Amino acid sequence: MLDLYTWATPNGHKVHIMLEELGLDYHVHPIDIGAGDQFRPEFLKISPNNKMPALVDPDGPGGEPIDLFESGAILIYLAEKTGKFMPSDPRGRYEVMKWLMFQMGGVGPMLGQAHHFRVYAPEKIEYGIERYTNEANRLYGVLDRRLGESKYLAGDDYTIADMATFPWIRNPDRKGVDMADYPNVARWFGDIAARPAVKRGLQVLEDKRVSGPITDEMRENYFGHTQYEKH
Repeated sequence: MLDLYTWATPNGHKVHIMLEELGLDYHVHPIDIGAGDQFRPEFLKISPNNKMPALVDPDGPGGEPIDLFESGAILIYLAEKTGKFMPSDPRGRYEVMKWLMFQMGGVGPMLGQAHHFRVYAPEKIEYGIERYTNEANRLYGVLDRRLGESKYLAGDDYTIADMATFPWIRNPDRKGVDMADYPNVARWFGDIAARPAVKRGLQVLEDKRVSGPITDEMRENYFGHTQYEKH
């Protein structure tokens, strides 16, 4: 039984989807990032960067337990452990890695900033809104061009690169993106959203999410000085 420390965010959903696609047994440990669970000492032992998700596998390499943080590392680990959703040939593997790293270094951080400045920032800073809205649209354009020549990001097969990117493409309006401008992304998104395992993955901890405006406590735990204190 895998132990997953997570919350209903795009980075959490990546791993939820992978685990559901694999059909592996896992136990969910909610890490309520609005309540500050990510700063608890017991969680920091697993994820020293105070970010979820994190995974503990009691049956890791050599039969010994292993713990992992960073969603990309978790996806690679699960793909290698099971031999699924990652090609075995070197060229195919690096094609997946390219697009996975594109998500980790570009799609996630930049779309997250667009969402932050457009939705969460207490002050509407036009420079930040314009900067990251433009970058969000640029990245959707990169994806659209790729998906105009390939069924999935790394080729003909659905892989961890798609699982990593898909949750960040949800709710495009929050990033200032009109999905109608990116028909190839829309086609790809619809195909993935229809997968039963993806639907199940998106429901993990969905009932725990807070709807409506965020509170001062949540804002502090998301973005405030607590992030920069020594733990």
